[in-house]
Amino acid sequence: MARILSLETASTNCSVSIYDGDVLLALREDPSPSYTHGELLHVFMDEALAEAGLKGSDLQAIAVSKGPGSYTGLRIGVAAAKGLCFALGIPLIAVETLKSMACQFQDASGVLIPMLDARRMEAYVAVFDTKHTQIEPTRAEVITSESFSKWVEQGPVHLLGNGVDKCRDLLKHPNFHFHTEIQPRSQEVGLLAKRRFEAGLFEDVAYFEPFYLKDFILQKKNAKPLK
Repeated sequence: MARILSLETASTNCSVSIYDGDVLLALREDPSPSYTHGELLHVFMDEALAEAGLKGSDLQAIAVSKGPGSYTGLRIGVAAAKGLCFALGIPLIAVETLKSMACQFQDASGVLIPMLDARRMEAYVAVFDTKHTQIEPTRAEVITSESFSKWVEQGPVHLLGNGVDKCRDLLKHPNFHFHTEIQPRSQEVGLLAKRRFEAGLFEDVAYFEPFYLKDFILQKKNAKPLK
């Protein structure tokens, strides 16, 4: 049984968990709407280890949500994960953020589309079947009244996550179902990481980078024109 510490920082939820195989040993998270990763992530890691009765040297891998999602959140999570891997000499496991969201939703018919806010009218999306197998690639989708029309004529479409709010006024077909309660969590990262650990699917700690999907655009405040 692998003891894996998992980090989720792709959204506003700062979440840390430790699993021993399928058994959850400890969980700390702050799902508040403000980004608290910089203040709480390392505190949560220490508290989770203490609750589980473990030291860092007892861990066998570190798992992290790889994105897409918040640029700053992803960088904080990946930096922390890589630092622990280097310090402890253990492997790094990366888990797709949207897949971890899809895995929260059970016993559904139709398709699952996890969505994370990507600013303006865009969302990071991917399409999964009800067995959580990805059937369309991850992309940045500009939400319009025609979004996901391929799927909505075939049956239920479950939209999951904080990108859903952009859809309510545009997607009126009765087959659309909105699930804003779904958010990225370290629990699913940990369970998916177990499978990757057993398969020996590890990242190169030195060169691994988050999956940003889009280039970072610095938001500048309005500046006074030069005279």
